[in-house]
Amino acid sequence: MKINSKIIKCHNCSRLVEFREKVAKEKRKQYIDEEYWGKPVTGFGDLKAETIIVGLAPAAHGGNRTGRVFTGDKSAEFLYRCLHKKGVSNLPNSINLEDGLKLKNTYITTALKCVPPGDKPTSKELFNCFDYFGEEMKNLKRSKRIIALGKIAFDACIKFYKKYYEFKVKDISFGHGSSYIMPDKKVLFGCYHPSPRNVNTGRIDEKKMLDFLEKVYK
Repeated sequence: MKINSKIIKCHNCSRLVEFREKVAKEKRKQYIDEEYWGKPVTGFGDLKAETIIVGLAPAAHGGNRTGRVFTGDKSAEFLYRCLHKKGVSNLPNSINLEDGLKLKNTYITTALKCVPPGDKPTSKELFNCFDYFGEEMKNLKRSKRIIALGKIAFDACIKFYKKYYEFKVKDISFGHGSSYIMPDKKVLFGCYHPSPRNVNTGRIDEKKMLDFLEKVYK
């Protein structure tokens, strides 16, 4: 995707630049011998995909380390285990750029391209990143459905439709399993984010995710 080169070079948010580079320099002990990516992370997958999966942002020691979204962290382990069981991914985990991972008819991206401190971006940071996200969405012309992992990703999708279409938000709210028909006839689905916190508390588990994916990919 052409927008990717611009995304990787972005330095618009000083707080995010400082944090992503700090994490890349200090590293986590178990990855001390690895070279961290430490830059914005682009989307990944099939550019002709009918399904778009939208997350919040790269993980500090996941995408910010490996250079690929939902790669090398606990959320990735859970998500790809489920995607593999559904036949969407050729591998049951997403480890690094050399793992041979391929997605079937699916593209994964994030609302924010850099890891935010505490996984909590500011409204200004989301605003700064929105044009990148919007360009990605517009370029995925064959998409028919969107999975928003978490409320921030869901809100970014709603903002996209408010900006590029005549769309008035009414009686639309994020919820696991919720679905709404957008102005371009795509279906927007809400899904709990597969974060360690959500998985450990049972808010989302493998059965719930597989049941959800069955509904989306039917």
